[in-house]
Amino acid sequence: MKSVLMFILENCPYCRKALKYMEEIMEETPRYKEIPVRIVDEKLNPELAEEYDYYYVPTFYVDDEKVHEGVAEKEDVRRVFEKAEEE
Repeated sequence: MKSVLMFILENCPYCRKALKYMEEIMEETPRYKEIPVRIVDEKLNPELAEEYDYYYVPTFYVDDEKVHEGVAEKEDVRRVFEKAEEE
């Protein structure tokens, strides 16, 4: 199981929607709750955000591989979890 790193901005409506999708997907597929997820607000942690190559939020990384960047639909978020579950 791989870890998920998500970059957000507090006031971003797309980030809030992606976070809501994450909650829904974890309820639908309880085993996804075991995947370590770190959510980083880029304004609060600019030094960490600078280490990664992205422009839009929300952005998801699975073990340092960018999996999705920008507006995320529910299926995009589901693919992040599926990727984290891969061996």
